[in-house]
Amino acid sequence: MTQPESTPVLVGVGQILQREPDFTVAAEPLDLMRDALHRAIDDCGGKALAAAATSVRVARGIWRYSDPAKVLAEELGLPATVETGISPYGGNMVQTLVNLSALDIQAGKHEVILIAGAECGYSRAKARKAGERPNWRDAPGTPVEFGEEVPMVNDHELARGLKMPIQFYPMFENALRHSLGLSIDDHLVRISELWSRFSQVAATNPNAWIREALSAEDIRTPSASNRPVSFPYPKLMNSNNSVDMGAALVLCSLAAARRMAVAEEKIVYLHAGTDAHDTYYVSNRDKLYTSPAIRVGGQRVLELAGLTPTDVAHCDFYSCFPVAVQIGATEVGFDLQRPLTVTGGLTFGGGPMNNYVMHAIARMAEVLRADPGSKGLVTANGGFLTKHAFGVYSTEPPAKAYRHQDVQAEVDTHPTRELDEGFADSAPVEAYTVMYGAKGPSEAYLSVITSEGKRAWGRSTDRDVMEAMTREEFCGRMVKLDGEGGASF
Repeated sequence: MTQPESTPVLVGVGQILQREPDFTVAAEPLDLMRDALHRAIDDCGGKALAAAATSVRVARGIWRYSDPAKVLAEELGLPATVETGISPYGGNMVQTLVNLSALDIQAGKHEVILIAGAECGYSRAKARKAGERPNWRDAPGTPVEFGEEVPMVNDHELARGLKMPIQFYPMFENALRHSLGLSIDDHLVRISELWSRFSQVAATNPNAWIREALSAEDIRTPSASNRPVSFPYPKLMNSNNSVDMGAALVLCSLAAARRMAVAEEKIVYLHAGTDAHDTYYVSNRDKLYTSPAIRVGGQRVLELAGLTPTDVAHCDFYSCFPVAVQIGATEVGFDLQRPLTVTGGLTFGGGPMNNYVMHAIARMAEVLRADPGSKGLVTANGGFLTKHAFGVYSTEPPAKAYRHQDVQAEVDTHPTRELDEGFADSAPVEAYTVMYGAKGPSEAYLSVITSEGKRAWGRSTDRDVMEAMTREEFCGRMVKLDGEGGASF
């Protein structure tokens, strides 16, 4: 197939890591974005290409900049007429930005688009420990908003104390374990072996934050440096957000790439993309160990690209916690024993909050260039296994023009549940987790499915119950909720 001139391609990638121990002199996120953009521009030899950019887009992060893309455009010497944009929060948004950018390029709205993002969680943690706040500059302006912020926790969940990923994801994990019929110990071995394989990939990734291959036993065994966080996860099964990392991408039309003499071996074609979300509130999910949005979106993006899972040589499944990888790979049809990351994941490759997927795409481009003609899949996840985006990439041109689908209408046909806010009766435990503080277990959260098929949330601070939950299977046990969320066995 002769490729249309408007074919969207990825031609430049750049990544940067900062390990400056002194937060008072460390570069701030805007600096990392700028430096990553320069690396991406150098990667494709594209100073003239970058100068032709008509849109600069930034993945929103944990900083207070209003329009960081405007600052980046000015520092790159782009004209004041350039579009500057920003995404909502969400780990899915980098892939969504790429999907939107591909469509804009294909439609002729823009010919060259620059995308960047960065986080300085490492520096911010150093400052917080010193009782200070990093002195980062302002970035005023009114950017184009590429999407809207959507609340993903409702008032009832907040009232029950549920609001953080480290509470929801381990509950998903325990529900998954119960659905598989595995013992606590056997499942812990299973997920620690999965994470050990991720650490082995990170050891080969020059832009990974932790480049040490760890054994499964090291990962699952609590220690002074691997404290329990939320059962069944110790620290080494959590996203590592204490990183200073930036990344950038240069996207353009195939015509622009060739007009600007981008080397053929640098060109990575965007084959297909999809977007969807599961119920915004976890309370309304049918099951806590499945994802209709991943199932439909992940399978559809492969269909649009004319591929099956066995045709995909390289993949990066979003990996904030082990359960996200297990659900993601299973829903799309990938064997858990095959390599499922190109970075090492958010624990070892590094988890710069909403910008991880930019590093995944950048690394995927490098891997695909080293394996010409192979196909790569990137999955992205925001919230509590909530918002999802997918992309297929290759150095080989697509058989059909870039294709994208928002598959939300199909996802919405899948079953959901109602929430019973005042449930006061006995019901079987669906999922649970135990949170840890400095002195050990601090509180347990659980969900039940009532006889009417509704979901209710409970909480316990009983020390004996919490200790037992980490040793014995509590999914399926009867628990009584008192209408205010209090749980007793």
